[in-house]
Amino acid sequence: MIAIDTNLLVYAHRPEMPFHQRAREVLAAAVGAPEPVCAPWPCVHEFLAVVSNPRIFREPTPMGTALDAVRRLLRSLTGGVLAEGEGYLDALDQIARPAKLQGAMIHDARVAALCRFHGVRVLWSADRDFSRFQGISVHNPLTES
Repeated sequence: MIAIDTNLLVYAHRPEMPFHQRAREVLAAAVGAPEPVCAPWPCVHEFLAVVSNPRIFREPTPMGTALDAVRRLLRSLTGGVLAEGEGYLDALDQIARPAKLQGAMIHDARVAALCRFHGVRVLWSADRDFSRFQGISVHNPLTES
């Protein structure tokens, strides 16, 4: 299963973002492929927070429009949305302790732990910070083939 990180969702949604067209293409190809594609709930929440933020975008996406985009995304995800469940804390522990996490790093650890917990094969992300976590493979489809 492939998990999609926030940055790819934002790039695909906002036309002024670098890699906008490439992000749209790789996401469309992924959801049309046989391997299931999913998104962690924290990435969905972060997408909403980023695209609607007037500190980031001069003309932020209105929340209604952003929620509609999320609904379209959820309908296209063949692997669903990843959420915490019974046993998730153990997956987080296996990631957090070896990485000696503190503070804001916990958000990325949560995403990585959800991926491990749900047996994700690879997390697609343009964020190199995920490389600090053991047991999660990361691929940047925007710059890598």
